[in-house]
Amino acid sequence: MKGRLVLAIPWVVALQYGLLTLLGARRFSWRFIGLRETLRISAALATGVGLLLALRFAVPGVQDDAPLIGHLLLPIGVIAIDGMLAFIGLAGIRASRRLLGEHANRLAVLRSSDETIPTMMVGAGMAGVLVAREIARRPDLGIRAVGFLDDDKVKQGQVIHGIEVLGATDRVAELCAKYGAKQVLITIAAASRKEIRRIALQCEESGIPTKIIPGLFEIVGGQVNLSRIRSVEIEDLLGRDPVQLDTEAIAEDLKGSVVLVTGAGGSIGSELCRQIARFGPQTLLLVEQAENSLFHIHRELASSHPDLTLVPLIADVCDATRMRSLFDDFRPEVVFHAAAHKHVPMMEWNPGEAVKNNVVGTRTVADLSHALGVRQFVMISTDKAVNPTSVMGATKRVAEIYVQGLSGHSRTRFVTVRFGNVLGSAGSVIPIFQEQIAKGGPVTVTDPEMRRYFMTIPEACQLVLQAGSMGDGGEIFVLDMGEPVKIVDLARDLITLSGLKPGEDIEIEFTGIRPGEKLFEELSVEEEEATKTKHPKVYVGRVRPTEWSSVPPALEALVRVADEGKPEEIRAHLQALVPEFQPVLLDGYRRATA
Repeated sequence: MKGRLVLAIPWVVALQYGLLTLLGARRFSWRFIGLRETLRISAALATGVGLLLALRFAVPGVQDDAPLIGHLLLPIGVIAIDGMLAFIGLAGIRASRRLLGEHANRLAVLRSSDETIPTMMVGAGMAGVLVAREIARRPDLGIRAVGFLDDDKVKQGQVIHGIEVLGATDRVAELCAKYGAKQVLITIAAASRKEIRRIALQCEESGIPTKIIPGLFEIVGGQVNLSRIRSVEIEDLLGRDPVQLDTEAIAEDLKGSVVLVTGAGGSIGSELCRQIARFGPQTLLLVEQAENSLFHIHRELASSHPDLTLVPLIADVCDATRMRSLFDDFRPEVVFHAAAHKHVPMMEWNPGEAVKNNVVGTRTVADLSHALGVRQFVMISTDKAVNPTSVMGATKRVAEIYVQGLSGHSRTRFVTVRFGNVLGSAGSVIPIFQEQIAKGGPVTVTDPEMRRYFMTIPEACQLVLQAGSMGDGGEIFVLDMGEPVKIVDLARDLITLSGLKPGEDIEIEFTGIRPGEKLFEELSVEEEEATKTKHPKVYVGRVRPTEWSSVPPALEALVRVADEGKPEEIRAHLQALVPEFQPVLLDGYRRATA
């Protein structure tokens, strides 16, 4: 027996050690051992047991003929006991080390409890479990979880990573007060915006700050980066889920191409550039009139995409000579036309400039794309082009008409993308409200019934990129943007998210509709017969093209009166091109422009 022990131990230990090394068990940190590492150890030991058993059964009678070899073979019972003891030793010691470390962390948290924030976590699902695990490992985060809230009755009363599920989410204010929570952390990775809105507003009404973790798509390999916890923002309260589009088709369309973006320094143009850069174009041409805006987006992209060829180009889309030079020099294959004047009241005061930039600029870039064989041209339009009441909307509709008409005479794929208001864009309602709140109010809203469709800047740009990959030419793509949002509700939500009370801390003041505005925006008209594409949230409105022969001369006449700067004549020519254009002018504006 002693001889068998002496002969067998070295080679059995060597076999197990080799298998553990082969499966990477030696590299596992004792302090952070988990289920995945335990399974790898189990696999290595099970393989060793299998090999020993196979050898034992392969040579059952070798002991009589070769006693030395027989001593190297182990009885089946010994093999089984050895496997179990090896697993207990390897996994048990490492688990003990982890438990000791976590115990030390808990003691450290208790000792520094005055510096940690008691936190109620909402959502005990997969993301909540990951967050609880990370909090237990990281006392430096300054978070002390006091409990979970979850609407799943099965989970209520359970303990997850030492944290009890205390009740449903509709009791958030009551339970935070009972357990001393100073903040709420929403840990529902796939929470709808309606759900986030409900929880966040409940908390803010009770004076409890609310934070949120990144979405499920940002949780990779069972890890969550708690450094990205952020406060709940207005985008989270839109009441609808963001649209996720097919990025594979976009990548296929842009990879290796020379891409030109006009208005590259603007809110939409700069985000377009960020997203285009991810898809590996050969060259990205940044065309922008404003030097500072161009400087910032070029610097940002050069830092985030050092291998991408970027060309910053200061140019006005209305300058045909400069634009022709750029197209000749760089030969773009894909053009995204985002340059435009967008502020409705400002264009009512300056209708000639609206025509020059939105109509003439579009015509210049579209004509060059047609003449030089650009593969695809995507124009960014607006919901204000539908039954327009403003100069801005009418000029964008004229641009749509020109692009759609040109599509019927060109090999270039001309498509238009139409969407509503963009949250957080320069000069949009959100930054204005935030500035007014910071000054102590009042927050100014034009009318209590004013409603708008809203989307985030990344959503808008995803749609633009998607349209470029989907279009055959001549389409107007429209995003299903859900239900329109009341501007006054948006104002109240922003005030509440700022930790203040609407009507008490910050007043809301109604100022009246401005020139060119209407209470409700539209995304399409019945005549367009909008139909779904392969993406359920993306529609295509097949507008009947205007007779092409009448478009160029009408456009020339419009440009002539725009140069003369006579507002009433400009509006009359816009109505000739866009019969549905019904100008809305206020008395104060009429007197100022008389």
